[in-house]
Amino acid sequence: MFSSYVKVAWRNITRNKVYSLINITGLALGMAGAILLLLNIQHGFSVDQFHEHKSNLYTTYNRGNVNGQLLCWNATAPPLAPAMEQELPEIKHTARLMGSNRLLRYADSKINAQGNFVDPAFLSMFSFPLAQGNAATVLHDANSIVLTQQLATKLFGKEDPLNKTVSTPTGDNFLVTGILKDLPANTRFKFEYLLSYQYLYTNGRNPGDWKNQNSNTFVELVAGANIDALNKKIAGIGARNNSLLKDQQIFLYSFTEENLRGRFVNGKPDGGQIDNLRMLGVLAGIILLIACINFMNLSTARSEKRAKEVGVRKVIGAGRQSLILQFIGESVLMAVLSGILAFVLVEMAIPLFNVLINTKLSIPYASPAFWAMAPGFVLFTGLLAGSYPALYLSSFKPIRVLKGVLKNTHTLVTPRKALVVLQFVFSIILINFTIIFQKQILHGLNRETGFVKENLVFQQMTDDVRKNYTAIKNELINSGTASSICASNTAVTNIRYEESGLKWAGMDPNLNTAFVLVYEGGDFIRTNGLTLLAGRDIDLDRYAGDTLSCLVNEASLQVLGFKEPIGQVIIDEDKRWKIVGVVKDFLIGDPGEASKQVLIKGGRGDGDLSIRLSDSKGTLQAAQQAEAIIKKYNPNFITDIRFADDVWQSKFKQTRNTGLLINTFAFLAIFVSCMGLLGLATYMAENRTKEIGIRKVLGASVAGITALLASSFVRLILIAIVIASPLSWLLMNNFLQKFSYRTTLNVWVLLLAGASAIAIALLTIAFQTVRAAMANPVKSLRAE
Repeated sequence: MFSSYVKVAWRNITRNKVYSLINITGLALGMAGAILLLLNIQHGFSVDQFHEHKSNLYTTYNRGNVNGQLLCWNATAPPLAPAMEQELPEIKHTARLMGSNRLLRYADSKINAQGNFVDPAFLSMFSFPLAQGNAATVLHDANSIVLTQQLATKLFGKEDPLNKTVSTPTGDNFLVTGILKDLPANTRFKFEYLLSYQYLYTNGRNPGDWKNQNSNTFVELVAGANIDALNKKIAGIGARNNSLLKDQQIFLYSFTEENLRGRFVNGKPDGGQIDNLRMLGVLAGIILLIACINFMNLSTARSEKRAKEVGVRKVIGAGRQSLILQFIGESVLMAVLSGILAFVLVEMAIPLFNVLINTKLSIPYASPAFWAMAPGFVLFTGLLAGSYPALYLSSFKPIRVLKGVLKNTHTLVTPRKALVVLQFVFSIILINFTIIFQKQILHGLNRETGFVKENLVFQQMTDDVRKNYTAIKNELINSGTASSICASNTAVTNIRYEESGLKWAGMDPNLNTAFVLVYEGGDFIRTNGLTLLAGRDIDLDRYAGDTLSCLVNEASLQVLGFKEPIGQVIIDEDKRWKIVGVVKDFLIGDPGEASKQVLIKGGRGDGDLSIRLSDSKGTLQAAQQAEAIIKKYNPNFITDIRFADDVWQSKFKQTRNTGLLINTFAFLAIFVSCMGLLGLATYMAENRTKEIGIRKVLGASVAGITALLASSFVRLILIAIVIASPLSWLLMNNFLQKFSYRTTLNVWVLLLAGASAIAIALLTIAFQTVRAAMANPVKSLRAE
């Protein structure tokens, strides 16, 4: 019986090659798209799930009122970890983490690497296996360093790196005590080396006190610890050690949950990465469903070809159940063929997909779970695609079909028409979403930045640059390479520090505002092309008192409430900062957010050198000359000029990649829909060949017949537009609410999406309808 079903199914597939090709290709594309998205979803859920102690790992958070909102953040004070470990027996281990980007040297090798300062317990708490060394002891010495295999190869080549010394241009020496296996792709941690946190306390250094929240603190609890009870005990630990923290609470949040639900609203978890994964899941479902609808439509559209077969089988005793099994078997066989093609397509697409989303996805052939789920996925697709055709075809009455009488195909509403409408409802929603996403990206790109990006470049402030700042500045300006230079703790495009707890005259005592903190020694406004609205810029060379002077931006001024801000004072503990200038708002940080409150203080910047290149030379030539001058004074470090334009564009990289991802899969969904439409148009043209011939004999024009054939599809698309437009509006409006600075939602977006759907549909069926309309009526009527 089973072999009979397979033989019949194979014969039907090979007999109707065009329709089989459309069905198999359509299903394969839908399955391939769904597989890629499902792999991405699986990757998202697997992030940091490999840690052995994950169920007892927690991240320490602060909760407090900032800018009138109850916010949560995971930056904590350095003394918090030892205080918690000492006071709370429920805590087994703590580990602090602070970023550390350093130039590491060995012999002739010189590498700029990204790393972290961590406590020794870090490698015991988290499962990052060592290729060499003992996890319990590798970071106990303050001057020890642990390298990843990749960084060790870059520095030492084929030499054994263990117990060798790497140095930095500042004179620090670190002994290599361990080699980590390269980090897996599914972790949030990104580092190439680890240094001991104890190093920050050596030679008179201090990473900070209770008011300096500059570290992440991770906690491992003892088995069975009650997290709710512990959070009540831990809440006021900061306030008990520093009165300035009386309005903040400490709490622990599950480390594994943090990746999926790491966004907080009003002090409580409110989604995060899980929302993106759900969106991808919906998109995968839509693409697969559209492909299955194609299969259903083409299978039922060809019902006349199978009707007599069904009638004969029923007359000779076949039951409906056996017919359903036969038709389901055909669809499963086609799904198997489609599945094989789909995995081939996925293997071809994965390298490009990985570049697109900046990850390392792969099909887990070595996983037993894959071999258990892959056949299930193919079977599910076959059952979903073949369910309706099987029920429909097996329902034919033998007497009616053998007489040539089928169900009325001209009924106003039929399942096939409903499925076509459903297909294009999804497609139109995706078209709308892609349009609004691109509109939002362009809205951000074209936003007024408040600073002049053109001819502006940045160089990291190394020890050599800091030491030779005056010489570099003089040579850049005297050579005509630059018109202005400034040193600051951060470039105008980035946020490095924020501070709160400031006081000023007339402030609301319940207000706690966070200000972005910028330190500069002079010429910050002129160099970055900011607009000075009142007062002057900081100038430490001319005004010795500017070490306690500051500027504010418009957003800050709204919070401060000063009508005459020049001369007003902002109090930061024991320091009184006098406002000497007001600047127009400029975008520092996320371009999708509203302008932040910025406080620009006088001080020698130690983060970035900003250079306004001269207009008299070409940008590229001036940048090359600037790089050569800096390199001369920066021999021990790597000179790396960054263009402000590139830095600004990089802020949109992830958004653009997401947009490209959405566009790609939206195009795939629309393409699969069009394949089904093409198949239906081809079959319709075949079924109406004689009708078309008669109409042409009676004088109908090619244009008239083409319009007649296309009108039935256009009506269905119009119905889909009517249904999809309000749904799209609601979805797009909800999407835009996530952006503080967002584009407007216009009716023309809906009109453009609708017009695009109609145009795509007409282009898809144009060839078949025109070809049918132009056919010779003599040939079509000869068989009559």
